[in-house]
Amino acid sequence: MTSSSAPRMVNSYKRTSSPRSPTNTGDLFTPAHEENVRFIHDTWQCVLRDIRSTQNSERNERGPQEYVEKNPNPNLHSFTPVDLSDLKKRNTQDAKKS
Repeated sequence: MTSSSAPRMVNSYKRTSSPRSPTNTGDLFTPAHEENVRFIHDTWQCVLRDIRSTQNSERNERGPQEYVEKNPNPNLHSFTPVDLSDLKKRNTQDAKKS
């Protein structure tokens, strides 16, 4: 991607007085939201591709580099990442049971 053709985030959203957890998720996402999600997804895919290509070739000082803590926090040793998609599914299922 060149700087002149790079997509940009869209900030044209409207605040609504709808509840925080609408039952109809089709009304939840605006076109600007969906465009932002596509932008973030596509950009992240480019970063992942670039990381993979630099891992297969010599180390490149330019381009994406994975951050690794030099002095890891011992309090985070037992940290387990959360799968947000799975959590959302479980919360949705729990709400339907109620």
